[in-house]
Amino acid sequence: MPANYLHGVETIEILKGPIPVREVKSAVVFLVGTAPVHLTKPQDISEDDWYAQTINNPLLILSRDDAAYYFGDAATGYTLPYAFDAIFDHGGTTIIAVNVFDPRTHKDTSDNPDPSVVTSSDIIGTINGITGRRTGLKLIDEFYGRFGFTAKIILVPVYCEQSAVSAEMIALCETHRAIALIDAPLGMTVQQVINARGTGGQLNTSAYRAVICYPHLKVWDTDTNQERLEPLSQRLAGVIAKVDHENGYWWSPSNNEILGIVGIERYITASINDPQAQTNILNENGIVTVFNSFGTGYRVWGNRSAAWPTKTDPKNFINVRRTADIIAESIEYSTMQWLDKPITVAIDGVLSMVNAFIRTLIGRGALIDGRCYFLPDKNPETELANGHLTFTYEIMPPTPAERITFEQVINTELLKKLIGG
Repeated sequence: MPANYLHGVETIEILKGPIPVREVKSAVVFLVGTAPVHLTKPQDISEDDWYAQTINNPLLILSRDDAAYYFGDAATGYTLPYAFDAIFDHGGTTIIAVNVFDPRTHKDTSDNPDPSVVTSSDIIGTINGITGRRTGLKLIDEFYGRFGFTAKIILVPVYCEQSAVSAEMIALCETHRAIALIDAPLGMTVQQVINARGTGGQLNTSAYRAVICYPHLKVWDTDTNQERLEPLSQRLAGVIAKVDHENGYWWSPSNNEILGIVGIERYITASINDPQAQTNILNENGIVTVFNSFGTGYRVWGNRSAAWPTKTDPKNFINVRRTADIIAESIEYSTMQWLDKPITVAIDGVLSMVNAFIRTLIGRGALIDGRCYFLPDKNPETELANGHLTFTYEIMPPTPAERITFEQVINTELLKKLIGG
């Protein structure tokens, strides 16, 4: 507030114009698994300090070098090093990684470190009632406070094939507006994975944020000099991140090539014009798969989450669900600057901020159209008197061009051209 009396000159700053919305990061992967951290300890760090860093502590991994430093090279029985390789084969992205393997407690009968004794409970994690310390998947609750952003893709290769783990992943995705990439168990046939979507099946979910992945992929292992199988989910995470960076989160990951693989677990028939092709049947049942035909390479195939076919609204499209999530969270975080301001200031500020953001997204192609309103019937006097404002905004992300139909007309009248007609 200006002074009551001043013999001199002063400048008062006035902020004018809409405040921009800060868009949240979309290509952030939360990766949980196991790593041989007992083999990666630097000589100048004590074992206790090293394990405090690398066991049940979220680490920001931005490159292969980061991954190798903390979690080591690929080793049989450990999941994190393989997942890093799969993701970074598609370019750089942001990974928040948690290793739950503790070589001091996860041991075999000969007292040697053994990742096979890691349980579903280790992956799911706990919250200590006294210290508040979180482990495993539960650590996602700390991400925004630690890093200023949270994960939008939850990835738990191998362990996600366990029903308890996949159920926890889906629950966390609902809270944190993420998607869970869940693999069908290794060795399933096409018929078995479709049956698993049925009553009592392991993959019987209609969650908007669950993406079911099938089959496993073949990758060349330079250590063993032979092929090995790995989950599709970790390569799909890499594809999604690549598409986000190159095109935008409103693009579908479908029909993008999977890099770094030499084959798939079992042959799957693929055709763009045969409804009975296995790729089409799998998609029809809410399963993302791999398309491979003449000259195509191995491509992600499928636009829809596990919500399909139970739920038929546009949110069952993976890119539509993710776009709505990113927009909602971006607006929420940016609205903090209007909290506790006089309601007249807040109404004008929020409306101008959100509508400017929506116009920007329309210009970028992330939305077809949209607008934010302050509706009188949603804001009665009693609510305004209580400091409660309700804004309504409508948006429509672009759905993917999943089906293109041509009508071919054999028109005999075109024969007139032969006689100059």
